[in-house]
Amino acid sequence: MARIMGAEVLLQCLAQEGVRYVFGIPGDQLNPFTDAIARLGPSLGVTFVMTRHEQAAAHMADAYARVSGHIAVCIGTVGPGAADLVPGVYPAWADSIPMLVITAQNQTWRSYPDHGSMQALEQIPLFAPITKWRALVNCRGRIPELVHAACRAALSGKPGPVHLDIPSDVFTAAGEADELPIPSPARYRAMTPPAGDAALIAQAAEMLLTAERPLLHAGGGVLRAGAWTEFVALAEHLAAAVTTSQGARGVIAEDHPLCLIPGGYGAIAAQATADVVLLVGGRLGDVDFWGRPPVWGDPAEQRLIQVDIAPESIGLNREVDVAILGDARTVLRQLLAAVQQRSQPRPEQPQLAEYRQAQESWLIPFQELGASDAVPIHPLRLVREVREFFPRNAISVTDGGNINVWALYLNRIYEPRTFLWPADSGHLGTGLPYAIGAKLAAPERPVYLITGDGSFMFNIQELETAARLGTPLVVAIANDRQWGMIKGGQKLAYKERFIGVDFTDVRYDRVAEAMGCYGERVTEPGELRPALERAVQSGRPAVLDVIVDAAANLEPPDLVMLDALWMEGCEITCE
Repeated sequence: MARIMGAEVLLQCLAQEGVRYVFGIPGDQLNPFTDAIARLGPSLGVTFVMTRHEQAAAHMADAYARVSGHIAVCIGTVGPGAADLVPGVYPAWADSIPMLVITAQNQTWRSYPDHGSMQALEQIPLFAPITKWRALVNCRGRIPELVHAACRAALSGKPGPVHLDIPSDVFTAAGEADELPIPSPARYRAMTPPAGDAALIAQAAEMLLTAERPLLHAGGGVLRAGAWTEFVALAEHLAAAVTTSQGARGVIAEDHPLCLIPGGYGAIAAQATADVVLLVGGRLGDVDFWGRPPVWGDPAEQRLIQVDIAPESIGLNREVDVAILGDARTVLRQLLAAVQQRSQPRPEQPQLAEYRQAQESWLIPFQELGASDAVPIHPLRLVREVREFFPRNAISVTDGGNINVWALYLNRIYEPRTFLWPADSGHLGTGLPYAIGAKLAAPERPVYLITGDGSFMFNIQELETAARLGTPLVVAIANDRQWGMIKGGQKLAYKERFIGVDFTDVRYDRVAEAMGCYGERVTEPGELRPALERAVQSGRPAVLDVIVDAAANLEPPDLVMLDALWMEGCEITCE
């Protein structure tokens, strides 16, 4: 009989789940597992992607899961390797992204509690606040069981990261190959998501059909459930205005006649005046102003239907009139069928034209700035040129502070799972790793990153990873040589007193060239499009180091609102 090590069992379990990439950095305790990937990975369809930092490995896995819709895997060795994964796992946890985090551990005989080993770390409690489920794999025979439990937790209900801590002697322990059968996923977890209660579906359908000003608001759960087709079909049948959370952009094309851009005047008007709101897969967090007036209607008058797969998210920030517990896609299919049975598609209502007019008026000054020929380059000129250069199906990644605010105005998103930004954490440094992970998940699509210079430096070393992997993507850096959002906040609070917010000038284009990428510095607005063309024609990962107007970038129009939102809250006090 052939004998098989624990590391090989683990690899076979991951392959059975459809895992295609394992992101991370090798380490002594991980060597049996990475060696198993080297030997068996090609036949199982699993590839190891070596990154230059574990944080970036977790970000790449996060992005791969967001774009592909499948669970992704990242690894770190005992102690420092595991600790370095934490900042990459946190954004995935905040945005409910299914990810399996695997950490190597010292041998079972000297862990939990530690015997004084070098690099010792109790990694289970370390990951507890940012994982949905976690376990110590303390013997080879439990590997299939615990991998299955981890994947079941990551993919069932509200998705999220999970963690397995595996001692090195469990990786090397060997036994007979047929001792540990590895069943298909359908044999150990439910593959059919839960439906909504039929009576509540009927009640919600009647509320939506009798509403004069219905509104559909999508949260990130619509993307996680793959429910965008049903969501848009329901909106079209009802002729309902549509808004999304920042993290759900792409659920509906942002040039669709029913779509109103998050945070814009049209969206706010629709949210404030709707008589019935259908909230799907979202919690109405701070960037949604907690679902409260004046951005939303008075709860005494505006009725709310909430659909979510997680009971703890129902009514979290606003009381509901109808609460439907279930999978977003399944419930939306039920609702769509219910309204189609009860009525023909509704004609467009007059208020929709008013909402669109409010949105267009709001966008006019931004469009004018996007056409500016000023030198230094205005941030909106950069955003406009990049968005107009790439096709509708391109994957758009944003990273940073103020440049994210500017990008909202003109960086339109047209397709699902083509916008990557850590919406619930606002974590910096995700951009370049997200872009690499996205390109691996969808190699046929163009990928571009719009990033601030501060955030880009968090993981600049991954340029070498992109060059080594041969993943062509374009990075456009809004280089203002400062922490723009923080400096803007300090200016608002302390006038001209700044601390810790200014950089020296770094030639990011030359750093890119040194790492095997294409690099170019851009100082004139008229050179942006030719530079984009040269970047794509290079066939390599490309960095455009764009010098933007530091003064203009300091205070985007919504900075005051965001500062008040985060610093003061929404008139909430603790006594």
